[in-house]
Amino acid sequence: MFAVVRTGGKQYRVAPGDKIVVEKLDGNAGDKVTLGDVLLAGDGGSLKSTDGLTVAAEIVAQAKGDKVTVFKKRRRHNYRRKKGHRQQHTILKIVAIGDHKAEKKAAPKGEAPPKPEAKPAKTPAANAKEIADTTADQHQAADVAGKPTENPAPDSPKAANAPKAAAKKPASPKAKAETPSTKNAAPAKGAAKKSPKAK
Repeated sequence: MFAVVRTGGKQYRVAPGDKIVVEKLDGNAGDKVTLGDVLLAGDGGSLKSTDGLTVAAEIVAQAKGDKVTVFKKRRRHNYRRKKGHRQQHTILKIVAIGDHKAEKKAAPKGEAPPKPEAKPAKTPAANAKEIADTTADQHQAADVAGKPTENPAPDSPKAANAPKAAAKKPASPKAKAETPSTKNAAPAKGAAKKSPKAK
């Protein structure tokens, strides 16, 4: 059975055995609480009358929510205010809805709980083979991951049409061709002749 109850201005769908966090209610841990504002009740697919229906709950703990920071600012007025707030909550455990109480699922007294089946022990040779297989797979994966791949698409259209074998080699510094602009250029400062000092 389920019910929709209203407490603290909020609505909660509950069933026997559920735990919910609601706005703070008076009481200590272990106290019984009755929620009388039942909006809807049903069992499976059918709805039931809510006249005189109450939800019995037990307070599990009184707690606080996460911290909320309240920050106010008015620009160009040197006004800033910062405050923190933690909302107080009550944790409830739903005991019963009307006459329906939470069902406890317990194992029958005569039967023992089933034991997990024991796995057959592996031989040392099987263990060694399994370790060798996993390490080989790891090494193979590392080799594949470590190799860089070539760029399949060249950056320029000229490079796409040019064959790889006919790639240009960089020219050596000695074989620089003299152009008319460098032919008549002034010599560098270090290579220029120094005038003899006057004695």
